[in-house]
Amino acid sequence: MKKWQRKLAQCCRSVDELKDRLGIPEEEAEKLRAIERKYPICVPEYYLSLIDRQDPHDPIRKMSIPGFLEFSEGGEKDTSGEADNTVVQGMQHKYSQTALILSTNLCAMYCRHCFRKRLVGLSSEEIAEKLPEMAGYARSHPEINNVLISGGDAFLNSDEVIRRYLETFMAIPTVSFIRFGTRTPVTFPCRITEDDGELLSILSDACRIKPVIIVTQFNHPRELTKEAMAAVAELRGAGCTIRNQTVLLRGVNDDKDTLAELMNGLVSCSVSPYYIFQCRPVEGVRNQFQVPMARGCSIIDDAKSLMSGPAKALRYVMSHPSGKIEILGRTGDGMLFKFHQAKRAEDNGRIFFRPYSESECWF
Repeated sequence: MKKWQRKLAQCCRSVDELKDRLGIPEEEAEKLRAIERKYPICVPEYYLSLIDRQDPHDPIRKMSIPGFLEFSEGGEKDTSGEADNTVVQGMQHKYSQTALILSTNLCAMYCRHCFRKRLVGLSSEEIAEKLPEMAGYARSHPEINNVLISGGDAFLNSDEVIRRYLETFMAIPTVSFIRFGTRTPVTFPCRITEDDGELLSILSDACRIKPVIIVTQFNHPRELTKEAMAAVAELRGAGCTIRNQTVLLRGVNDDKDTLAELMNGLVSCSVSPYYIFQCRPVEGVRNQFQVPMARGCSIIDDAKSLMSGPAKALRYVMSHPSGKIEILGRTGDGMLFKFHQAKRAEDNGRIFFRPYSESECWF
């Protein structure tokens, strides 16, 4: 067992463990146990150490520790139509150029804002056994020019499973590059820095053949620690490109100064800001984290005025069943939107208008 795997086994996985560490009163702990029974808890010691225990509204705490609003009414289980896009068990094909693989249902941390809180199903080993079938699908669909390996967290797979994914899809001529979706640089950087070098060697070998892009999710400037930056530096040293997708979260980063500091900080660490995602109306998430889209536009526009040019090269988007929709902004009594990517070819690039609403978070 590798050092990072031993540390993973030591994560806090219950309200009782968190109660002692964070000084949670028993009355509050009893209510949180009801949430724990539906939505699992997992917080690495590293990420737990970032919490300001004196601040009940600490943004790091909000992303990692259960909150009462997780049991409030409202929300959907699948906000992006993932079930309808499944072509092989564990593999989705929503956008023509991209095949998405949900390679595991495990994460180093179960983020409280996760849009896949519902995710259950095959283990990572069982999904990997579908690789020949997945590769066959990709070969028979030459329009697929990239594969996104996500989860859960793609880097919670073993090094050997990651190697198998890379070797399988890099051997397909029409696949030009491979992406990994992982939050381990943010929540569990030892997965990269304390892996005995095997993962980095695998990635380095792959980068000599085709580009490997790591898509991660830093949501707050306090996540840009020396440990996280060491993990990013190791990945870059292996030849990987690092891109970041931030989620706009109420009580975490929904102000211009926080977002600007985050984006400028990412660029200074050679991580390219990519998207700011509108938080999805997921069951157990919507009432705790969503920000109205009109307010989101104002926050992001104000933040961009404080960002460097490379930092503001991002898009504010929502990942909707019909496609990835860019939220352009307000005009008159409405808001403008544009299909950045569309499930239906006839929607590609289409700009559309919707009446303005102060409270609308989704449609």
